[in-house]
Amino acid sequence: MKPGNKIYFISDSHFGVPTHEKSLERERLFISWLDEVKKDAEEIYIMGDLFEFWFEYKTVIQKGYVRLFGKLAEITDSGIPVYFFRGNHDVWAFDYLSKELNFKIYPDTLIREINGKKFFLGHGDGLGKGDNGYKFIKKVFRNRVNQWLFRWLHPDIGTALGLFWSNRSRIANENTGLEKVNQEGIDRLKSYCLKILTKNPDIDYFIFGHIHKPVAEQLNEKSTYFNIGDWINYFSYLVFDGNKIEHKYFDK
Repeated sequence: MKPGNKIYFISDSHFGVPTHEKSLERERLFISWLDEVKKDAEEIYIMGDLFEFWFEYKTVIQKGYVRLFGKLAEITDSGIPVYFFRGNHDVWAFDYLSKELNFKIYPDTLIREINGKKFFLGHGDGLGKGDNGYKFIKKVFRNRVNQWLFRWLHPDIGTALGLFWSNRSRIANENTGLEKVNQEGIDRLKSYCLKILTKNPDIDYFIFGHIHKPVAEQLNEKSTYFNIGDWINYFSYLVFDGNKIEHKYFDK
């Protein structure tokens, strides 16, 4: 890392809900955040669920996000790399974001060393034991034949279906109780991290999205588990300055 530069991690903005107006309001804040962090960013990691629903047709792109895409293109054109991890809501991000915005896209997890610290990175969905219903759905969504079949739907129908499924999932979580759902997810990811540490004990930081709650918990004397939070309620992100990593909250 260059002296004075920082690494930024952000996740779960879910642009596209609950309404166009509310989403656009959060999108403008996100752009303001990008304008701030580009001043000293060495790298930016978008850790999944940038959109509430995203599907790439061969020749059609969803309406909206013009300001966001313009700013992200400006960021990567300036030489700041943006790493994008597919989340469970944008699992169907294929090559548009890499070709047009020069994103470096990762479908699952990544172990990366930065300034002598080892990072384990991922969106966080489908990791660890349990949550078998979602894991089955994830396999269905990642199946190339199913993706090919979905592409034959008219974009208006496909997008409507995608948002319908997403909304049903959100309602199910709310009915169960968000605090309970979050805690179950946190416990599952912590157990997963501890399992990874048995084979990779030199990992310093585990960083995930998916759980919409900022979390920082020490796993052992060396390793720390982080959930970034979200860009809906917390407007939270993580910053690594080369020595330490900490949560920050964007001043709205």
